[in-house]
Formats: sequence, structure tokens, C-alpha cells
Amino acid sequence: MSPSALRRAGRRRICLSVLTPLLVVVAAVGFDRYAQSERITAAPGVGDATAIELLATDAHTNALDTWAHKRATTLSIPMRAARAYGYAAIVVAKAQPECHLGWTTLAGIAKIESDHGRFRGATITAEGLVRPVIRGVALDGTNGNARIVDPQATARAEQTVFARAAGPFQFIPDTWQRWGIRAGVGRENLERLIDAGKTGLPKETLGSPDNIDDAALAAARYLCASGGDLSTSVGWRQAIFSYNHSDAYVAQVHAAASSYATR
Repeated sequence: MSPSALRRAGRRRICLSVLTPLLVVVAAVGFDRYAQSERITAAPGVGDATAIELLATDAHTNALDTWAHKRATTLSIPMRAARAYGYAAIVVAKAQPECHLGWTTLAGIAKIESDHGRFRGATITAEGLVRPVIRGVALDGTNGNARIVDPQATARAEQTVFARAAGPFQFIPDTWQRWGIRAGVGRENLERLIDAGKTGLPKETLGSPDNIDDAALAAARYLCASGGDLSTSVGWRQAIFSYNHSDAYVAQVHAAASSYATR
């Protein structure tokens, strides 16, 4: 992914918690136009059955690692990233089975946003942390960017600090506050934490946008809330368009996700 792509992603990311009315209007206009296009006629694959079968057991860590290693080798995706996408798909399949989110969709987004956490030579640690951290440009209203202030950073600095998209899935701070989630919090809490109807989660459950496990699961929450049934072309397009209001972006993610689904 190029620096210009990161700038575009930062410019178009919309925070649902503060701009919901605007999002509805923009999405209705932009999505209707895009839906008439023949570029996308179907949602990409919802992942393979192997990942979903892992739901049958609580002791699925080794099986998930084996699954991720195979995909990493075949698809040139970092093993640690593939594992994060598979885990998020498993969680959503358990907590929101009506969503039908495939790991390939998460992989497609991460490919476009950060080359699976590898932008500018970054790597993923065993714990899932992307280092060095990946940041978009300051959203200060210049060069066609949105003007979005980071309230927490501003309070700490006692001067205006503009938001930057963060991590392998490029979340802005307010969006992370709404959808952020710490992965691996315990299976007994998954349904409570994944609930897209929540307006926020306790601070200790937010995790970090720089952790690929947390970020993939947060993206899953966001997509399911935005698109509904992602096994349909309409639901899938709507989810990706809400993630980044760009027709070209939707097409790029679809191409990447479809390439992973067909190998």
C-alpha cells in the first residue's frame, strides 16, 4: 500500500459514533450509484469451512495455528495476520451467525489498508502487535482531508491534536472507542462483547488498534453492524463502503478478498 493510499483511507474514514446522520445520507447517495455498477455481482467467499468447524471445541488454538500457517504459505499473508482474520471470523460466526463474515473479507481490507501490517517494513510480533506502528496523516482539514480532532490526545497535550488513522486496519480514535475490542477475552464473554448494539465497551476491553487480533475483531464488529448479511452482494458492498466511502476502495477490497477465496 502506498503513502497516498494511506492518505485516502484517512480522509474518507467515517466515525459512526459522531457522524451517523451524515453517514446515512452519504452512503445512500454513494452506495445507490455504486450498486448499479456491474463491477461487483457477488460477495466474495465467506471463508472456508475449516475455520468455522473450529467452533466445535474450546481448545482450538493449535488447529487455528495450523489453519493459519497453511493460508500464510499459500497466500503470502503473514501467519500471525492470517490467524487474526480466522479468529475474528470464528468469533463472529459464534456471536453473530446471521452476519456471515468471511475471513477473506478481513484479509482483503487489511491488504489494502496496510499490506497485512507490513506497510513501510512493519512486522507483527508473536503477541500480535504491529511494530513500528502504522499511522495515517493528521486529519487537519488540509489537502482534502477531513478535520477530525482527537479529544483524548488534545486533553493530554492541552492543545489541539488532530486524529490519525491507526494500525493495520486504520481506525481513527473515535471509531475505535465505539468498536474497539480486546481479542481473547474469554469465550463466555464473546456474545456480550461482540454485540454491535453496544454504544461502547469498558476501557479494559477496548484493546489496541495496533494489535492485529484486536483490530481484526473490531473491524468484524464494524462490518457486521454496517452490512447485516455479508453473504449477499448488497450487504457486503454496503459494509465495505461504510468502512471507506469510495467506490474504488470497494472494488479493490473485493478483488483482494476474492483472490484469497479462490485459492
